[in-house]
Amino acid sequence: MAFFEEIESYAPYLRTHLHQLTASVSAASCEGDAGSGDDECRDEAAALRLKMVAVAAILISGAVGVAIPLVGRKFRGGSASGGGSSSSGGGTFVLAKAFAAGVILATGFVHMMHDAEEKFADPCLPSTPWRRFPFPGFVAMLAALGTLVMEFVGTRFYERKHGEEAAAASAVDETTALLEDGALSGIAGGTAMSGDDGKQDAMHIVGMRAHAAAHRHSHAQGHDACDGGAVYDAHGHRHDHGHGSEERPSQSRHVVVSQILELGIVSHSVIIGLSLGVSQSPCTIKPLVAALSFHQFFEGFALGGCISEAQFKNFSALLMAFFFAITTPAGITVGAGIASFYNPNSPRALIVEGILDSMSAGILIYMALVDLIAADFLSRRMSCNPRLQVCSYVALFLGAMAMSSLAIWA
Repeated sequence: MAFFEEIESYAPYLRTHLHQLTASVSAASCEGDAGSGDDECRDEAAALRLKMVAVAAILISGAVGVAIPLVGRKFRGGSASGGGSSSSGGGTFVLAKAFAAGVILATGFVHMMHDAEEKFADPCLPSTPWRRFPFPGFVAMLAALGTLVMEFVGTRFYERKHGEEAAAASAVDETTALLEDGALSGIAGGTAMSGDDGKQDAMHIVGMRAHAAAHRHSHAQGHDACDGGAVYDAHGHRHDHGHGSEERPSQSRHVVVSQILELGIVSHSVIIGLSLGVSQSPCTIKPLVAALSFHQFFEGFALGGCISEAQFKNFSALLMAFFFAITTPAGITVGAGIASFYNPNSPRALIVEGILDSMSAGILIYMALVDLIAADFLSRRMSCNPRLQVCSYVALFLGAMAMSSLAIWA
């Protein structure tokens, strides 16, 4: 009974805070003096023309950015014998991935987290509870932990699915081989083999044993890939028998990483497009057009690198690239259509955008640090090649600095 009495004593306190929380989520205008600067430069016709230019510029820059890694990977895969051996080879592609990782990391820390903090610190929102508790960091933390769980579950699902398919295909191959062996044995038992046929069978067996021995040799040699300063080019190609999964994340993980990364990028691309679309101030839109074009180019480059790592089929890769390229232009178009009645300065809009920005920040920061930077920079391949390691760090910092510098304008 004492427990329930204590809960009842807290009821008025909880009721008061719930009432404040509900009252703060309002769609009423809260522009105040903040919108006076925009009103001085308000020109709906000029703003509409700039929005059309922004749609075209951002669409082209995003499409070019996401297409460069995909097209480059296509040419590299076509020129190299065996697509699997070239999946992570090539210093240029490794440097491009490092640059893209810096771009994604800066997007999460400098752009998304800062925007979320600005939304929750807006004077339109009451100090309780929005400024008394660090909601941006809390939501970003939950998003990062949720990304970890999603990646784990998704990777296990894909691995189990592909494992069952591989097991079924292996069973069919073994059955076919047994049937063929049985047929050959029947033929051999019913007819007398000539001397040449016996020699051919013997040579075939010797060849099979030699191939098995070479396979075991290449497997053993792979563990000494760093001896003498060589990386993976000691024999002219990489040996990925058995231990290759230790060097690179599995194919299933690449698939999950690329899909979660696109989810994080697309979610804040919608917000960016809506923010530009609802603005009626040419003074606000002009600097955003160039800044967002570079922004989408860099993000598209990063996403394209992850999609190429996942080795999707052509249609799936094209669909993901297309979906990324049209997200921000679509957000601008929707924002322009609802500009007459949508109020981006209302408490409800500020809270929703702040939560989405925080979630995007958590997802992108986790993906950059865990799946892009740690996966490559802590790998044996990177540690075995000091020159590649130094160049990758330079590319990482260049990507982070280039994306951070865009925060001056957007």
